[in-house]
Amino acid sequence: MTDNNRYIRWFGEISIDDVPTVGGKNASLGEMYRELTDKGIRIPNGFAITADAYWHVLKSAGVLEELKKTLDGLDTDDVTNLSKRGTKARDVVLDAGIPDDLWEEIKTAYDELCEQYGEDTDVAVRSSATAEDLPNASFAGQQETYLNIHGYHSLKDACNRCFASLFTDRAISYRVNNGFDHFKVGLSIGVMKMVRSDMASSGVIFTIDTETGFDNVVFITGAYGLGENVVQGLVNPDEFYVFKPTLKEGHRPIIKKKRGSKEIKMIYGRGDSRVLTRNVEVAESDRKRYCITDDEILQLAEYAVTIEDHYSAKKGKHVPMDIEWAKDGNTGELFIVQARPETVQSLKKKDVLETYYLDQTADVIVTGRSVGSKIASGKVHVIPDVSELPDFRPGEILVADTTTPDWEPVMKRAAAIITNKGGRTCHAAIVSRELGIPAVVGAGDATEKLRDGMEITLSCAEGDVGRVYEGILEYHTETVDLKGLEKTKTEIMMNLGNPEEAFSMSMIPNDGIGLARLEFIITSYIKVHPMALVHPEKVKDAEVSRQIEELTGRYGNKADFFVERLAQGVATIVAAFHPKPVVVRMSDFKSNEYASLIGGEYFEFDESNPMLGFRGASRYYDNHYREGFALECKAMKKVRDEMGLTNLILMIPFCRRIEEARKVLDEMKKNGLVRGENGLQVYMMTEIPSNVLLIDEFSQYFDGFSIGSNDLTQLTLGVDRDSEMLASAFDERDEAVKRIVSMAIQGARRNNRHSGLCGQAPSDFPEFAEFLVKEGIDSISLNPDSVMKIALKVLEVEKEMGK
Repeated sequence: MTDNNRYIRWFGEISIDDVPTVGGKNASLGEMYRELTDKGIRIPNGFAITADAYWHVLKSAGVLEELKKTLDGLDTDDVTNLSKRGTKARDVVLDAGIPDDLWEEIKTAYDELCEQYGEDTDVAVRSSATAEDLPNASFAGQQETYLNIHGYHSLKDACNRCFASLFTDRAISYRVNNGFDHFKVGLSIGVMKMVRSDMASSGVIFTIDTETGFDNVVFITGAYGLGENVVQGLVNPDEFYVFKPTLKEGHRPIIKKKRGSKEIKMIYGRGDSRVLTRNVEVAESDRKRYCITDDEILQLAEYAVTIEDHYSAKKGKHVPMDIEWAKDGNTGELFIVQARPETVQSLKKKDVLETYYLDQTADVIVTGRSVGSKIASGKVHVIPDVSELPDFRPGEILVADTTTPDWEPVMKRAAAIITNKGGRTCHAAIVSRELGIPAVVGAGDATEKLRDGMEITLSCAEGDVGRVYEGILEYHTETVDLKGLEKTKTEIMMNLGNPEEAFSMSMIPNDGIGLARLEFIITSYIKVHPMALVHPEKVKDAEVSRQIEELTGRYGNKADFFVERLAQGVATIVAAFHPKPVVVRMSDFKSNEYASLIGGEYFEFDESNPMLGFRGASRYYDNHYREGFALECKAMKKVRDEMGLTNLILMIPFCRRIEEARKVLDEMKKNGLVRGENGLQVYMMTEIPSNVLLIDEFSQYFDGFSIGSNDLTQLTLGVDRDSEMLASAFDERDEAVKRIVSMAIQGARRNNRHSGLCGQAPSDFPEFAEFLVKEGIDSISLNPDSVMKIALKVLEVEKEMGK
């Protein structure tokens, strides 16, 4: 490498301490190139053109004062005036050109890069502002990047345009909004060997959940082709979550996978064309599969954890990272092409919990990926083109096909944002997080279904799916100050069935999950009767078979679809609360509910009273469902053994007899789930009077008992809990019910077994929670919105009892 350069620094010469010289992007690349390549992380080589070079450009041409005059007195709220001044400023820099002495150094450095990678090598030319990636400002996407640059002429032109891009409209507005002096921010340029992801795939990684701040996951997005489409939100990418703690232990904890539509990909332009890149359609077969393999997902996650650990050690505190990756289509190798500290969730206050709740419901107009966890309402303003941005009014809801950094001066005025395209790492998502407003991205046809002036409510408070409702709906927020919150002696757990809510619900003070139901996961994520996947030949309806094929087409064995989807749904919940216990109840559909699943009619019976029929434990060892239960067991084994989530406790529902308990445990053993092995605990739902009367005997087979107060009340009082006529007679506070609940708690204690209750009663009736505490129950499992209220009641009772 050439010595005595004034304006060139190679990645191998740069560290994170060089931000003032080469900007955040280049400083980070240099830091990783120097420190992490020995740890197996691949970083393409390259060099930085320093910020001194930028100032040299301005001074050599004598244009600094003209630039200052151009921006003097600017009002960034006047979008038209901002555009006019931005254009003038960029023209001033472009006309200044690149001085000969600087160009000679750039040419020489490019020649050296060609010696390493081959003649006329292709490079990315990327802007790196010298105030970039500070803790309170990312500067990400404010300046330009140019891909597939070859030869001197294209390189010089790209460098000139990069310097000028310090004055894009969005960059000017960003600096004004964040209090940066335009003339105390310089621009460095990174020239890096291209990774041929145009022939493979690329994307973005966060070492934190972007919506909730849950920091035990690596969140990866990816699509085919060059990464600009993912960043700009032009495609709906694949999404993957990997659980960090057990990844570090050597497990394979891919806890969530969501396939994106990936309709287009960005590839190199043709031959000598001045079109450096272009978008082409992705083949239908490629859209239906993930853009990277499980092994590649895990490798990227390991890269991300290594990078996060390095930066955290450097800073002396936890530093979540925002990382770009690319796969080379020629070699199949994975590369990291950028990394910077995450600047939204990691800076939020952790001692105050704000939760949004929708109080009304209405027709859903469109859905997409939720960004944030807030709710907003207002009037729609569809912006089909950047030219119409000046018409946007503060407080409206911005609806567009996609957004780019040029839209940012207007986005800050929006109450919320909705886009047709994009995933959770696209431009619209990133900016809405920084602004603290909710967004729904990847909504597909929002610009068609939403019209100017329509009143709508946008909710991102219902998990991964963001919903846009018709009309202005009422909602409220609850704020909890977590500072100085006292801990109860009785464990306060939660009931949860929706994996999409797990990360956000884990932020509520809790002792784990007392009841996680499989039913929501099966109906929402799988939709098909498990036996129809084991025996598809028994499904005689062509349309039903088509639906099953549509869902399972990429799986060679259709049963694997059930196992993978169920395992990931459960793992998301279990990981969110790790290492606290998570009690997952095996399936407890009634026969009529099973029949409503796709293909279910071929494997179920008509029962006059399904509530007391073929349900729970009785199904697991019966030939009519034994193979379906085996799939459930296989999924649970995958969560515990492959993903390493051993805080998963399994629970058996509606176990009528001691003989049934023995048969179910034997069936589980046949499928690799052995009670006591690898710490496996098995609980029983205590919801039938026989469970309480024979609790000493059942204690020989189960490690704990969770009282299901709904069914136990029904069967104690002989009241159909679904009967409107008898609604007033169904009351968990009835003395008979309280007495049998007390017997269950005392019986569990007598046998040194865990006792808990996971019914609705404590959530609805604080006095019932008080009764349970006085009886000495170990845990109470509540609906999430009742946790704080009941916890305070429990604390009060415990103090009265002198606990």
